[in-house]
Amino acid sequence: MSTIDQQFVEYIVKSLVSKPDAVVVERRIDEKGVLLELTVDPEDLGRVIGKRGATAQSIRTLLRALGTKNDARYNLKIVDNDGQAIAQTSSSDDTSGKPVDDSTDEPVDDPDSVLNRTRKELAELDDLRI
Repeated sequence: MSTIDQQFVEYIVKSLVSKPDAVVVERRIDEKGVLLELTVDPEDLGRVIGKRGATAQSIRTLLRALGTKNDARYNLKIVDNDGQAIAQTSSSDDTSGKPVDDSTDEPVDDPDSVLNRTRKELAELDDLRI
């Protein structure tokens, strides 16, 4: 049976990843508090971590807020189940000396649609009994 903290992390992460069925949150209690180990599909690992770890830090901040309410200390560990170390490299580190194209072919979301989608997701979070 999963607890509210596990459900909370699962809900957030499943809304970020492309393969939500692969999201697993294991809960352990250690000397530092509650440890939540998050495992996702290797293809979704970058989405969960985010640029420079911004998304992972945001999830940890939300967990800290939940911990304040529940008088608990939560730690989030993102497990790399691929077995390879996660290396942070810059896309401009090309040994050929040629300029690297950092552009993507993905369309840019309209700011109004992003705002409306965010409001909808926040309204869904209000329904959680925390």
